[in-house]
This record gives sequence, C-alpha cells and structure tokens, in this order.
Amino acid sequence: QVQLVESGGGLVQPGGSLRLSCAASGSIFSIAAMGWYRQAPGKQRELVARITRGGSTNYADSVKGRFTISRDNAKNTVYLQMSSLKPEDTAVYYCNADGPIRYWGQGTQVTVSS
Repeated sequence: QVQLVESGGGLVQPGGSLRLSCAASGSIFSIAAMGWYRQAPGKQRELVARITRGGSTNYADSVKGRFTISRDNAKNTVYLQMSSLKPEDTAVYYCNADGPIRYWGQGTQVTVSS
C-alpha cells in the first residue's frame, strides 16, 4: 500500500503562483511514476504532469511552460510548481502514484480568481 498526502492548494489571483506537494509513504519502492491530475466541476479528471522514477517528465499542453513537476527522492515527495495561473486552472488537484496498482491522494483545491 502507498499513502499520498497532498498540501499547498488555495486561492490565488490570476497570474499568481502556487506550489503543491505530495508526500508518499508505505510501499514506495513499488512506485514507477508519480503525477498530478486535476478535475474541474463538470469535467473529467485529466493529467496535468507526470514524472517517472528515472526523472522523465511529461505535461498537458495547457500547462507547458507554466507548470513544473519535480521530485525529492530523499523526502519521497513530488512537487508541482504552478506559475502564471489562469482561472481555467481552477480544479481539485490529485496526486497519483503508479505501481502494481494506481494510488490517489485525497485532493487539494486550487482556485484562481480575482
């Protein structure tokens, strides 16, 4: 089992920045990749960014150049640095870990509004 605990969401004005954190614990040796997904009201959950154990990353087109995913292996933590935030980035953001099964965090709300 893997446990994921997210933090760092909140309310930010358009153009602002936030950093999300996801701390993993448990059977972390089984994790091949971690990522962030988001789900806005009335929409499907979508991939935002993903990072593999080897450090390879991929991003949704809508966040390229604005968001950066990174990991601190010593802390078993993955980060999502979000900059130049837009109202359309408003969503619940979920941390994800892929291993033999897929694990999810509880979600953290990000609201971009003036």
